Amino acid sequence: MSVFLLSLYVLIWPVIVAGVLFVLGRGLWHEIREAKREGRSLI
Repeated sequence: MSVFLLSLYVLIWPVIVAGVLFVLGRGLWHEIREAKREGRSLI
C-alpha cells in the first residue's frame, strides 16, 4: 500500500466519526425538543 493511500485511510476516519456524531447529535436534539414540547420525560 502506498504512503498516500495509507495516509488518506488514516485521515478519513475522523471525518467519518464526525459525520456519525453529527447525525446522532441531531437526532438526539430533535428528540429532546419533541419531548419538551409534549411535556414528557426523555427517559
